[in-house]
Amino acid sequence: MESMLNKLKSTVTKVTADVTSAVMGNPVTREFEVGRHIASGGPGLCWRIYNGIKKSTKQEVAVFVFDKKMIDKYQKFDKDQIIDSLKKGVQQLTRLRHPRLLTVQHPLEESRDCLAFCTEPVFASLSNVLGQWDNLPSPVPTDIKEYKLYDVETKYGLLQISEGLSFLHSGVKMVHGNLCLENIILNKSGAWKIMGFDFSISSVNPSDAEPKYTCKEWEPNLPPLCLPNPEYLAPEYILSVSCDSASDMYSLGVVMHAVFNEGKPVFQVNKHDIFKSFSRQLDQLSSMSPALLNKIPEEVREHVKMLLSVTPNVRPDADQMTKIPFFDDVGAVTLQYFDSLFQRDNLQKSQFYKGLPKVLPKLPKRVVVYRILPALTSEFVNPDMVPFVLPNVLLIAEECTKEEYVRLILPDLTPVFKQHEPIQASNMILLIFLQKMDLLLTKTPAEDIKSSVLPMVYRALEAPSVQIQELCLNIIPTFANLIDYPSMKNSLIPRIKSACLQTSSLAVRVNSLVCLGKILEYLDKWYVIDEILPFLQQIPSKEPAVLMGVLGIYKCTFTHKKLGIPKEHLASKSLPHLVSLSIDNNLNLNQFNSFMVVIREMLSRMEAEHKTKLEQLHAMQDQHRSINVSNQGNQSEETKRTPSPGNQIDDIFGSTGVNGKENGSSTPASQPNRMSLTLEEKQRLAKEQEQAAKLRNQQPLAPQAIKPATSTAQAKDLTSSLLNSMTTLNSLSLANTGRPAPIQGTTISTFPAPSSMGAPVSNGFNPAMGFQAGGMGMGMRPTGPSLYGGMATTTSTPNFGALTQNQGPLGQTNKAPDMSALDNLFTSNKPKVSLNQMGPKASPGTSSPWLNQFGSAQTTQTPALQGAPVGMGGVPSGFGMQANPFFNPQNFSQPATAPGVNQGGIKHSASVNNDLKDLFG
Repeated sequence: MESMLNKLKSTVTKVTADVTSAVMGNPVTREFEVGRHIASGGPGLCWRIYNGIKKSTKQEVAVFVFDKKMIDKYQKFDKDQIIDSLKKGVQQLTRLRHPRLLTVQHPLEESRDCLAFCTEPVFASLSNVLGQWDNLPSPVPTDIKEYKLYDVETKYGLLQISEGLSFLHSGVKMVHGNLCLENIILNKSGAWKIMGFDFSISSVNPSDAEPKYTCKEWEPNLPPLCLPNPEYLAPEYILSVSCDSASDMYSLGVVMHAVFNEGKPVFQVNKHDIFKSFSRQLDQLSSMSPALLNKIPEEVREHVKMLLSVTPNVRPDADQMTKIPFFDDVGAVTLQYFDSLFQRDNLQKSQFYKGLPKVLPKLPKRVVVYRILPALTSEFVNPDMVPFVLPNVLLIAEECTKEEYVRLILPDLTPVFKQHEPIQASNMILLIFLQKMDLLLTKTPAEDIKSSVLPMVYRALEAPSVQIQELCLNIIPTFANLIDYPSMKNSLIPRIKSACLQTSSLAVRVNSLVCLGKILEYLDKWYVIDEILPFLQQIPSKEPAVLMGVLGIYKCTFTHKKLGIPKEHLASKSLPHLVSLSIDNNLNLNQFNSFMVVIREMLSRMEAEHKTKLEQLHAMQDQHRSINVSNQGNQSEETKRTPSPGNQIDDIFGSTGVNGKENGSSTPASQPNRMSLTLEEKQRLAKEQEQAAKLRNQQPLAPQAIKPATSTAQAKDLTSSLLNSMTTLNSLSLANTGRPAPIQGTTISTFPAPSSMGAPVSNGFNPAMGFQAGGMGMGMRPTGPSLYGGMATTTSTPNFGALTQNQGPLGQTNKAPDMSALDNLFTSNKPKVSLNQMGPKASPGTSSPWLNQFGSAQTTQTPALQGAPVGMGGVPSGFGMQANPFFNPQNFSQPATAPGVNQGGIKHSASVNNDLKDLFG
């Protein structure tokens, strides 16, 4: 790898040194920048050809350099002879101006080391192309090594040389004297040009009809660069020291032979004995064998034979050669016409350009790109000719690579994209470009598309011509995939909408809708919903074609997998609009049916989507309820195991769904009516589900034994306290005074704290019944003096005056309870009734009705509590005032036992009756 780099470095250094040494100090370098060595040409291929650029204009040129070191081996006299001969040839070429002669752009300049002059850009000499690589850079350039002449190039090249000779012979009265492959140069576009006028001979009587030329005698001792190439000289030049225009025609014959024979002339000449060689050549020409010309095309073989005739008068002149049938080839004629375009008027040019598309496919690409294309693009400066030239340029662009298109065609097309004048030509240009839009967008770089191509499309949409608008709308869908999305959204779509709304042409409006329908797939869903669908409601006309176009856009949007219309938009905007359009009187039956099909499809999808949504919502609500129930179950288990002396009843009611109800009212709690779940609701639901899952995974809480608090109260006179309470109740009952309503939703404890006797039973009640010391253990709120109506709380007798009134359903008036049963029971004028007489004595192992009143809840009055969790001792943890045995005293004597109560939860004790006997005597 290192050796390759070193070799490359040495090669570059050598080439740079050669160029520098070749032109260093030459005045040409002041105005021209010399590039790399590309070819060789001139007499003996002595001129090195470099590409170059004019510093002031950046114009491309070719720099011919003759290095004087090549002739160091000669004597000074010979050197001077060679230099003078080369100078003469360049000076003569500089004076002559003709399309068939090489154009000199800077005259010859001489320095101490070299001669140099500049010409039009050059590819190579014909000798290089045909395999003579003397004085070429090493290695030989690939483009020269692989260059092959096409038939059309050969034909037209020979025709060009014939035309150049015709100019010299007829116009200038001059004989070239050294026409050979080295002196024929192929310029950058492939045209054949004549140079090498070192040995040209001018007429001594240019004004006469018959010019006369004086010829120098051949001097074998002169250096080869001071003599013409003998292999291309006519025999008379050597043998009779005479020449005329026919001598050049002989040289043309040898050139034609060499072109068809890989650069080999007709005869090889021994330069040391040239006279003998020419004598032998003369004999061979007199009896020319057909095999000598077998490689020459048959249609020109006879003419070449005539050109190689020994007799000068037999040879055709230059004018006659330009008219032979061999040069009537379509390609050659086309190229010839291009070379003479500057002589034609616009009418002739337009006719020629119209027929050119039929000829271009028959020509080689190299000829078209490097010969015809430059001639076509040069016509862009003539605005009237652009509509005729442009189709041919775009046809050539189709055959070019993207790199060739950008380098050779796009720079000339850019001004045409922006051409506005004249109006008629501008409209035609728009039509032509629109028809080839796919080509332009495929090969034009993105920056140039945004800056040149798309503005032209926008201009076409806004053009006053209906034809241009229609064409533009028709072809936009064909290249919509090549337009970037921001340009389509911000520039193209608004102009299409504007064209649809503002035009007075039905065709433009319909084509606008069709165009929008076709490019919907390149837009995103929300842009269509926000910009396209609302635009459809702004269209003023109601012609059937317009209505069907509107329907088509709705259908495309609705059915497209990428787009689609949300059900909300269907219900609120799309369906109302379509329904109103469907009953338009201009629609026929088939069109109406088309509307109804789309409407039904929209309705069906909207129904299915919304039904699915509601089903999902219902399922989520059910799941939410089940999660709540499971949470309530967990909370109830915790309540049963760890009862709280505080807000227990409120918690129980809330957990069983009896929110806002009193005394077991069974009105169901209201649920929020949610038709759709917002993001916040979904987030909350997800959190609740996560919390429920955590609760389900937790270990059950272990129950904790609650030790009843030891009362420090002193022993009271229970008998006197009970009698005082009875007297007060009797007086209250007789007076029939209303009692203040209790606080709604609360139940007041009617049992005071246990006495200080230390026994676990207070007033005959066992704590195993679920009554916690200080409040019955039912989750009631702590008792206070205000809840007892100002009565003493230390009495051991139940305070009946402080009982909460039985409340009916919500909204009914509270009524005072009937206390007559108590009046009859405790009136002083009647004999005392023992407590044992108030009910049958329970046998051992069974619970008494007295105790059953505390162990069960009346299901008829508390339907909402039937499924409530049962508390400790078998007492429902959610029963209210109805479960209080003191609320309905007449129930005391009922022997029946309420069903569903765990009667085993109350322990019967004989000490209860004994205590009551002591209390009531």
